[in-house]
Amino acid sequence: MKQRLIKLSDWIEGYGMYEERIKSETIVCKFCGSPEIVKNGKRKDTQYWICKNCGKGFVDNGAIPKMKFPVDDIASAVYQYFAGYSLNDIRGHIEQQRHIRPSDSTIYEWVKRFSKVAGDKEQGSLARCGDVWQADETVIHNNWGGKKKKKLWLIDIIDRDTRFLLASKVSLNHDRKDTALAFKEAKKRAGKSPKKILTDGWNVYPDAIDLVFGHDTIHEPSNPFRSKRLSTNIIERVQGTLKDRTKVMRGVKSIITAKSIIDGWLIYYNYFRPHETLDNKTPAEVAGAKYPYRNWLDVVKSQTPLGQIKQNIKISQEVDIVTPLPHKPYRKRTKPKLKRRRQRVGANTSVGRVNT
Repeated sequence: MKQRLIKLSDWIEGYGMYEERIKSETIVCKFCGSPEIVKNGKRKDTQYWICKNCGKGFVDNGAIPKMKFPVDDIASAVYQYFAGYSLNDIRGHIEQQRHIRPSDSTIYEWVKRFSKVAGDKEQGSLARCGDVWQADETVIHNNWGGKKKKKLWLIDIIDRDTRFLLASKVSLNHDRKDTALAFKEAKKRAGKSPKKILTDGWNVYPDAIDLVFGHDTIHEPSNPFRSKRLSTNIIERVQGTLKDRTKVMRGVKSIITAKSIIDGWLIYYNYFRPHETLDNKTPAEVAGAKYPYRNWLDVVKSQTPLGQIKQNIKISQEVDIVTPLPHKPYRKRTKPKLKRRRQRVGANTSVGRVNT
């Protein structure tokens, strides 16, 4: 069956109207954004709807499909998590607003899911960094995996001029290999090699720097108390801020989850958190790193139907038509049949007596 084609301008104009409907709190389908919806009965005083366009049922709760919490609450929870709030504080905030208390695992799933979404969009974005970087390592977990003295390390690399965090590598071994991987990640994000790297003098740094950057990059051991041009106070302050945030990771037991949270922290630090020393700008704004999202709310909204449609539409000069969403048949939820009570034969029946 041949599908009807419409102009791209009409397509975008139609979804501009969809945005206006959202602002005016008009109910639309959360799967395809269509306003052609009908009621589909109530369940426990909750109104259900069904879409005539895509045939899917939904509840108008302001949430992403297959989720019950509104996008505002999810974005607020992810922000508070990386800002260092405890899980009890996050749950209490949501409970006060929505009278619903999510579990710890639910909040972790939000953090992992949207950290990955934010990290995928950050791939390929280059930052205009300076020629002097600072590197440092710190312990973020002392008894990893329930084992005593088993430490989880974090290797951070930051640009001195822009305060842009180039790499944040989770490490269990704390060796030259993991340090070299952190430097490779920093080199990829900056798109170049630095002229000088300031460290605290840890013995694996010289070999890792030589392995990744060669002899063109100078390694200089330093400390926070030297002159401003040679001090490592910037990375030390970043480590202190990070430790305040990583307190919420004490219950994390998976290395994959830990890496996901650290990736989210890097996005939060570079793109969403303004710095007073940078005139209340983010490091990404100073470094000129492009990023499609302004905050965690934009990240969460990108997973809504409208956000997905905007990402999929590619405006081209050669092709100015797109294929609309096909209409699917829908069927309303049938009303449950009333159960009739079976009457016993001869029971509770009044039989007229004949007077004789």
